[in-house]
Amino acid sequence: MPGRRLRTLRALRNSAKEKARTARTAKAKHARPAPPAPAPSGEEHVPLEPESSGAGGVTVSSVMDAALYRGGRRIATPSSLAEAYAQLRAEPGAMAWIGLFRPTEAELVSLAKEFDLHPLALEDAIQAHQRPKLERYGDTLFVVLRAARYLDLPEEVDFAELHIFVGPGFVLTVRHGTAPDLSAVRRRMESNPELLKLGPEAVLYAILDTVVDGYAPVVAGVETDMEESEIQVFGGDPQVSRRIYELSQEVLEFQRATRPLSSMLEGLQAGFEKYGTGEELQRYLRDVADHVTHTIERVDGFRQALGDLLTLNATLVAQQQNAEMRALAEAGFEQNEEIKKISAWAAILFAPTLVGTIYGMNFDHMPELHWLLGYPFAIVLMGVVCVSLYLVFKRRGWL
Repeated sequence: MPGRRLRTLRALRNSAKEKARTARTAKAKHARPAPPAPAPSGEEHVPLEPESSGAGGVTVSSVMDAALYRGGRRIATPSSLAEAYAQLRAEPGAMAWIGLFRPTEAELVSLAKEFDLHPLALEDAIQAHQRPKLERYGDTLFVVLRAARYLDLPEEVDFAELHIFVGPGFVLTVRHGTAPDLSAVRRRMESNPELLKLGPEAVLYAILDTVVDGYAPVVAGVETDMEESEIQVFGGDPQVSRRIYELSQEVLEFQRATRPLSSMLEGLQAGFEKYGTGEELQRYLRDVADHVTHTIERVDGFRQALGDLLTLNATLVAQQQNAEMRALAEAGFEQNEEIKKISAWAAILFAPTLVGTIYGMNFDHMPELHWLLGYPFAIVLMGVVCVSLYLVFKRRGWL
């Protein structure tokens, strides 16, 4: 695969000089009136008609929707990439908006040749797994966004990667996940021809706005999870530490998706004057930037709050463990006291038993057996030993 990709990129570089001549030839060959415009459609329907693969087989196209616009209104809906190329060449001044879902490398290479996409941007789109960024290659902008959505059932955040190529007369969107819903963006733009006729930059800003607005439900979901985790912390749930850790990882991923947007929007704002961005689009972009700033501040606050919550949970767990250890120590102390009392009384009772055992041996040659005072002496001896032991244990605190 790496060797094939290098050959592909090298072929793109070599074909750059041939593009202009090929475009003029194809324009003359395929020029014909545009077909009637069908009803607008979103990007979340079945793919367009299959296109032939290079090996003679048939593969399903990843193009979810393709349309040509003029004056903010759809004028054509091509059924394949090849037809989109031909119709765009036949309609000078029109704008093509092509949406793809997990395209193949061959499809991306075809788009790169047609729209003169930079090989480095193409390589990023093929490999995916890129950080959010904005790069300009000549007249073409390459934007990488990380869209997010909150999944209620597993209570987790799902991130998806979106690549956008914006150039003179075209917008290409390459989705590598289910989010965002670009069909809603297309319907919104088609319902507002005045905004759509501002060109590819208007489509880019609409997509940015949709992605940023999509962060709001995610923020609300994460905030709810944090509140539930706080309840678990004070409830002593032993599983809360793991949930806090998982939330921290989601928030960290959220930060990686949102923080670069600030510098990206600053870069777009810096190019307002140079690239002649209209006043309306400038206001639109500033509104998106305000939403981004608000989202970043909320996410940063989540990170701090989760850190504090994890510290609080550790403190409460330590306090609980100290209380348990103190209870165990008190129980051990009480048990030791009981053992002392039992041992003391056992020693006291053992003394008369010892005397009685000796006198109960019934030896024939035992002087005390025929002594008149032997019995009283044994009784007094037992009493003296027991009282002495009692006083000793009492003074030591065993009794």
